[in-house]
Amino acid sequence: MNSSGVASRRTAPRVPAVAYFGVGALFHYLGPAFAVLLFARVDVLGVAWLRIASAAVVFAMWRKPWRLVRQLTPGQRWVLFWLGVVLAAMNAAFYLAIALLPLATVGAIEFLGTIVLAAIGVRNGRNVIALVLAVGGVVALTDIRLAGAPLGFALAFANCALFMLYVVLSHRVANSGPSGIDQLGAAMLIAAVVTAPLCVYAAPAFTIPVTLLAGVGVGICSSVIPYVTDQLAMARLRRATFALMLSILPAVATVIGIVVLTQVPTVQELAGIALIVAGVSVHQQPRETKEK
Repeated sequence: MNSSGVASRRTAPRVPAVAYFGVGALFHYLGPAFAVLLFARVDVLGVAWLRIASAAVVFAMWRKPWRLVRQLTPGQRWVLFWLGVVLAAMNAAFYLAIALLPLATVGAIEFLGTIVLAAIGVRNGRNVIALVLAVGGVVALTDIRLAGAPLGFALAFANCALFMLYVVLSHRVANSGPSGIDQLGAAMLIAAVVTAPLCVYAAPAFTIPVTLLAGVGVGICSSVIPYVTDQLAMARLRRATFALMLSILPAVATVIGIVVLTQVPTVQELAGIALIVAGVSVHQQPRETKEK
């Protein structure tokens, strides 16, 4: 085991899992909020590339994830490859969506996929109620803005579908092979290769050091801190507990949208987000598998 792995094991018992989740929840949408502010200087796809590339560089320097390739079976390598592709597409779709819609709306729709996966995995009355609540929340949100930003909603639902794929693939990664953080780092390197052509959209950032530094900050806030803290939290929480805690994320997105972006939601939007939060809180995940 490498020194970072030993350090994480020594630190984990001293830090409550809820603390890891809280840090991850904060940065999960704080990074994208900073990205929205960056859209005025750099193209949306350029910011998405800066996020992925900077995160890949951090993981490469920290974890050296290429060393685990020999430890993986051909099947595990394919899962890792597709996880990298999904990360690339998901990040691009998410940023394109938040360029057109409020962060809270996109964040709420993103977790509809979590409830759908739960309903497929555990067919019971509780998940039916969760699905009805979540769908009602999405209807409330789309009823307001669909006419004004249909492309934004198409991208938000594409991000939702990709998030479902991310959950499925990351479950496989988490339950096989070496450290989940190392495999995540490898997947991020793959995502950086897949999105390499998008670097042309980030050209303005290379002429302004402060903007480039801001792009790197977005990558660290969006794809390093929350992913790592999620891994540390998931290692110590049951999947059902972690899934229940996910319910606060749309609320976090709403608060960050108000504070950082001054995106004040209407009463109907708040009602829609509240219904989705209720759906995520009510839904029941399978207990025999571990959350990624």
